[in-house]
Amino acid sequence: MWREIKPDERLEVEVDGFKVVAYSFGTGDEVVFCLNGGPGLPCDYLREAHSCLMDEGYRIVAFDQLGTGASDRPADTGLWTIGRYVEETETVRQALNLGKVHMLGHSWGGWLAIDYALTYPENLKTLILEDTVADIPHLVQELERLRGALGSETIAMMQKHEAQGTIDHPEYLAAIAILTYRHVCRLSTWPAPVKRSLDDWNMGPYGTMQGPNEFLYTGNLRDWNRVRDLPKITVPVLITCGEHDELTPACALRMKLGLPNAELRVFANASHMPFYENPQAYYPAVLEFLSRRGAAL
Repeated sequence: MWREIKPDERLEVEVDGFKVVAYSFGTGDEVVFCLNGGPGLPCDYLREAHSCLMDEGYRIVAFDQLGTGASDRPADTGLWTIGRYVEETETVRQALNLGKVHMLGHSWGGWLAIDYALTYPENLKTLILEDTVADIPHLVQELERLRGALGSETIAMMQKHEAQGTIDHPEYLAAIAILTYRHVCRLSTWPAPVKRSLDDWNMGPYGTMQGPNEFLYTGNLRDWNRVRDLPKITVPVLITCGEHDELTPACALRMKLGLPNAELRVFANASHMPFYENPQAYYPAVLEFLSRRGAAL
């Protein structure tokens, strides 16, 4: 189960002249390399959810992506591209001498992990794609379905504010709040690491790459789609999601059907953060996959 653990090492890596801060837990030879969601979030929420895997003999490594957390926060919007983040991820892996890793990508970190796997397949042992997608246009269709559950009048209200650019209006924000509770985290009290990450969200990368909120995609990733390339990823893949996930089970199935060596787990009573919402089911599933598929290599 997750708990807050002080990292064994805090490491600084230079990436294109900027400082990127990484955190390492445990000393095992098998490395779980975590890529958190956002974009623009510090890694606290994902780091603290997975550092406990050190108890099972794994080394866990996470880092604050450029623009987040303790890493440098340049203002150049030209830096906020998935290709640059792929190269940043590889720079961190090399600088920390991680070797071949079990890469775990959550949400936006899953999109990054897919592009990394297509660029540097030789550096992966396994791939864990959590609460993520391989096709943003398909996700947008799914989000419209989730929004539709609010009712026609609410949808009309949201569309009006999006068209007018008044998405800071209280009634629009109220609708987003309902969707967030239903599909991002269904816990009545959000865990401290989640709150820390959200309170320190850099909206520069987020707005440039994704959009103004979780349910409206307007950024440079809005047309991102790697479904045709998924057959090139041949390492063992575990796909996970919550039954109420904003990045829906239909999106997860779309990935599974495209990957030649993948399995899928959908966690009950969870949305976008099963590691906090249903840890009793989440951790055994991840550890069993790592033990079975990792050992088989």
